[in-house]
Amino acid sequence: MGTERLSASRRSFLRKSAVLAGTLVATSAGNPLTGVLFAANEPEKSKPWYGIGIDIEKCIGCGSCARACKAENNVPLEPFFFRSWVEQYTIKNDGSLKVESPNGGIDGQNQTVPEADIFKTFFVPKMCNHCEKAPCVQVCPVGATYESPEGVVLVDKEYCIGCRYCIQACPYGARYMHPETNTVDKCTLCYHRLKKGLNPACFDVCPTGARIYGDLHDKNGVMHKFLKEHNCHVLKPNLNTASKLFYNGLSAEVR
Repeated sequence: MGTERLSASRRSFLRKSAVLAGTLVATSAGNPLTGVLFAANEPEKSKPWYGIGIDIEKCIGCGSCARACKAENNVPLEPFFFRSWVEQYTIKNDGSLKVESPNGGIDGQNQTVPEADIFKTFFVPKMCNHCEKAPCVQVCPVGATYESPEGVVLVDKEYCIGCRYCIQACPYGARYMHPETNTVDKCTLCYHRLKKGLNPACFDVCPTGARIYGDLHDKNGVMHKFLKEHNCHVLKPNLNTASKLFYNGLSAEVR
């Protein structure tokens, strides 16, 4: 069955990719919550539908999340392979911006700008946004990238043909080619742990509680509380991906 599916997908690769490539550019900025709390295609309510919250005001840039992610998910130790990473943003007094993320922030961050020149500095954890309208799902010619019933974007490595279309389509830089499997790899929100009732590894190790996740269907849950009590934004709302990763304290400089 899998062989037949892969063979058919290879034959239609160019045809499908040409059609789907046009979906990458969105036409409406809209409300960042549109398509998430009020989805056009409402997901199955008998299952949780996960959203993620990150409080930038609480992040200390320790890199514990990135280290835990690599250890839990067998992410290659070499630099440039990350499911989760931390960026340091420094706005200088002259208005210029410096963004650094040495080794994904795994070893912590060292400020390279003299203190006298700093206007503001902060840390921004990055990961897959698990979009409700994920461009990576749309462009995959073989259906290897898909959304679980819980709203988690996953990759079926049995079907992935390594075309890299999804890597190019992701506007958040959240995917990479695994050097050993030659298939795409990314954050799965530790789906294997979620199915066992466990928290994703990066959430468990955060020392300040800067990271939360929860069921967006649950009106009394932690995600609804987070969204109500904070001025939350998503990255690149103009792309209309219906990102389910919400940031509190997100500055306009962050992309």
